[in-house]
Amino acid sequence: PAALPSAPLGFTDVNLNSRNTYEVSRRRSAPEHLPHGGTAPAEPAPPPQEPAERARHRVGIAGSSFAEFFTRNFFTKRTKELKPAVQSAPGWKLFGKVPPRENLPKDSKIIQQEYEARTGRMYKPPPPSARRKNIEFEPLSTTALILEDRPANLPAKSVEEALRHRQEYDEMVAEAKKREIKEAHKRKKIMRERFKQEENIASAMVIWVNEILPNWEGMRATRRVRELWWQGLPPSVRGKVWSLAVGNELNITPELYEIFLSRAKERWKSFSETSSENDVEDAGASVADREASLELIKLDISRTFPSLYIFQKGGPYHDLLHSVLGAYTCYRPDVGYVQGMSFIAAVLILNLEEADAFIAFANLLNKPCQLAFFRVDHSMMLKYFAAFEVFFEENLPKLFLHFKSYSLTPDIYLIDWIFTLYSKSLPLDLACRVWDVFCRDGEEFLFRTGLGILRLYEDILLQMDFIHIAQFLTKLPEDITSEKLFSCIAAIQMQNSNKKWAQVFASLMKDNKEGDKNHSPAPKT
Repeated sequence: PAALPSAPLGFTDVNLNSRNTYEVSRRRSAPEHLPHGGTAPAEPAPPPQEPAERARHRVGIAGSSFAEFFTRNFFTKRTKELKPAVQSAPGWKLFGKVPPRENLPKDSKIIQQEYEARTGRMYKPPPPSARRKNIEFEPLSTTALILEDRPANLPAKSVEEALRHRQEYDEMVAEAKKREIKEAHKRKKIMRERFKQEENIASAMVIWVNEILPNWEGMRATRRVRELWWQGLPPSVRGKVWSLAVGNELNITPELYEIFLSRAKERWKSFSETSSENDVEDAGASVADREASLELIKLDISRTFPSLYIFQKGGPYHDLLHSVLGAYTCYRPDVGYVQGMSFIAAVLILNLEEADAFIAFANLLNKPCQLAFFRVDHSMMLKYFAAFEVFFEENLPKLFLHFKSYSLTPDIYLIDWIFTLYSKSLPLDLACRVWDVFCRDGEEFLFRTGLGILRLYEDILLQMDFIHIAQFLTKLPEDITSEKLFSCIAAIQMQNSNKKWAQVFASLMKDNKEGDKNHSPAPKT
């Protein structure tokens, strides 16, 4: 390449961004002109007799020019070769950075002395017994931090503060220990009650299997059996006792169940397939009602005991529950399927075989109370509500007046309880125990159980208004226990003016018949 014109030293290749001291020193020592070959000749070494320090000084003077001004770093960069500069002046305050302070960190004693001089308060160290020893591990909880000493650069705790922190810590530890002891006692109590209950169930099962069931007709009404019945039936004999107590007045056989089940399957198949318009017209309104009833069964099964996951689609009892309800729909087309039946059938399926569950289900729904509710017989339902209110006022007069002030009638909460026989409102194990005594005492116990629930939550219900009472009774608390509920049920007296439930209900029926006669039109002459 052609030779560049001569220029002063340092202006041929100026790098303003260079911060490398080695690069700067190299450029200072570069020759003014390059030969046409493009390579710089080797710099002659200084004479041997000249010292190295003096040679460097000579080169530095010769190379000093404007290039040194442009190539120097405005912000000095520390390197290993350079000694750190002593920052005695405040210096630059770039990007919020302040140079280090000249004074060294003060000792804790000096800080304590300055604090005492400023506040005028003298600090007396606490005795060794009241002061916690330094620990080599971190506290396991934040509550232990209250006993830690402050850092050295902060004022130490006073004796009063240290004692107060120790007292607060001891109170927290004592409270935690009390809570743990209380929970342990509660667990032990639950375990003892569970073991006791299992022992009672085992001994009761032996009595039911060996003594009562073989002599059912002769022993079912004895005082001993009724007391065992009140305590709850053993799960292994519960289904058998329910079947015997409910009876089979309809004389349904397993073969009859199979007949109605096959008929229900045929209807399901016909409804699933596309039927002609003529078939629908010939069938009339009854087919539409049955079809709606069968569709309602599918919808209701998925909502039956959803927490168990055994009756939903794909569960082990889904098809079984569907079969029992479908067969009953064909067996009693005058009743059909009503919401709430799925819970009753599900409880029976959990305790009985398929055919036995259907027999008990059909006979149970044939009882006067259940038949009145599931057939939506308004006049009969009103008489049951009126009889309930008679005993409600007799046993819980304060709550009765509270309900009356809000015009809260029994149908708001009783319908759901009676339709499902409390199997939807109460925990399943508690509902089964209610069923035990219901099979013993009949429909009276259903309304007595309702009064027991109202007695159990009387104090809470007296503080509520209409909306909250309805919501509370629709969804009862899940922590309700059988001991508390049955103690409240036992306190309910089903007797009014020396009249029992059956007599009160019969008198209401008689008054209603007489009222109908008085309001009936006179015969034409």
